[in-house]
Order: sequence, then structure tokens, then C-alpha cells
Amino acid sequence: MFKKLAITAVTALALSGGAAIAAGGEGHVEDFDFSFEGPFGTFDQMQLQRGLQVYTEICSACHGLKFVPLRTLHDEGGPGLPEDQVRAYAAQLEAFDPEIDDYRPLTPNDHFPESALENAPDLSLMAKARAGFHGPYGLGINQLVKGMGGAEYIASILHGYTGEEKVEAGTTLYENKAFPGGWIAMAPPLLGDDVEFADGHSTEIEHVAQDVAAFLTWTAEPKLNSRKQVGFTAVFFLSVLSVLLYLTNKRIWAPVKARAKGQKPE
Repeated sequence: MFKKLAITAVTALALSGGAAIAAGGEGHVEDFDFSFEGPFGTFDQMQLQRGLQVYTEICSACHGLKFVPLRTLHDEGGPGLPEDQVRAYAAQLEAFDPEIDDYRPLTPNDHFPESALENAPDLSLMAKARAGFHGPYGLGINQLVKGMGGAEYIASILHGYTGEEKVEAGTTLYENKAFPGGWIAMAPPLLGDDVEFADGHSTEIEHVAQDVAAFLTWTAEPKLNSRKQVGFTAVFFLSVLSVLLYLTNKRIWAPVKARAKGQKPE
């Protein structure tokens, strides 16, 4: 039975691998070392603030974050902006309000604006959506073995442009070594030194790509830190409970085992 299941699994992987090659193959995704990876990893607050700046100054021109409330920028475990800065940031944004039939400044209780272009996907859940489907056979093997998730995919896409272009059916495509198939319709969003960080952090494309990828991971998993803390606490208590149950089981069944062996219990 087990042998048949193993053969079936190997066959499925081989067929799916052949399909990936026929479709143009997977792109090359880099394995970056993000602070939030692993069971004890947490978000780097300064990196999230830099990522927010990159999103605001570059990405928001086309993409939105419609599922992310602006007030969460103040939450612990996130960018951690003071409340007055959150209000000031929100006031710089605007959205159409059907009640007044006009645009109005946003407040911390509003969400980030939606995507400005119809063909530009919303980035709220992008990191989570791309977390498990890149790598060999598209089965999330890289994520399982190396801890590579959506953040690596996003960062790899942003700095994976080679500079080559081509036109197909009136659409300009850009070569990108990380994108499946090798060509992407999105023009390179990062050109180098696009932003200037207050903390003096590097503005090289690779570093900027990692910062905004970390921020987008937070938008998709805003409670990641809390979830890991709860998970660690649960595992700890379950481990203690398992030890107690084991000791209790030995104590209860000790007399029975002793009689079975023809010995007197202590």
C-alpha cells in the first residue's frame, strides 16, 4: 500500500514538473533572510516604516491596499507610527465619498485607497497569495524546506529585471528572471536611489525591494508576531501536559504491570 502511494506521488511530481517546463518554467526566486522568518522571528519596525515609505512614494501610484485600515499603522508589531503621524499620513490621502459626492481626506478609521489602475492588482494580500506557489512544481517546496514565502517572491520580482524589453501584440514586456515565463508587463518600478530614508539605510534596489516586501508581508499578516507568541505558548503548555500525562499514566498502570509480572507493587 505504502509503495503504491509513494509511486503515485513521484509520478505526480514528475508530471507537474513537466507541465511547468512546458509552460516556460518557474522564475528564479532568491532566498532572502527576513527578520520575521522562523518560529521566533518578528517584524523589524524600522524596515516596515521604510517599506511604508517605498509603497507610498512608488507603489501607491498604481497599486492599492484596500483591505488594510490606516489605524493599524499604529499597532504594536507593525510600523508603530505615533497616532498623530497616522492622522497626518491619512490626511494626505483622499477617496471618493458617495455621501458627499466628492473626494475627502481620509482618517485613521478609513482603509488605504484602492488600486488606481484596473489592471494593477491590490497588494493587501499579495505576499500571502504568493507564499506557497513558487519553487519546484509550484507546490510550495521552497517554503517548506527553506522558509521561502511571498516576501522572497515580491523582492525577487522587484529586482529581477534585466533591462531587456520586447513588444508583443502592442504590449511592451520586460524581461524579469524571477517572473514565471521570464517576461512581465509591469515596467521596472525601482530604478535605484528612488527614495531617501531618514535612517540612512541603503537605497540599492535589492535592499529597497526587501523593505517593501517586508511591509507587504505585514499587510497580509498583521498579527504574525502575536500569532507566533500564542503558538509558542500553546506548544509549551502542551509539552508540559504531555509530560504530566505520561507520568500519570505510568503511576496508574504501575500496579497492573507489576501484577502481570508476578511482582508486588512498591
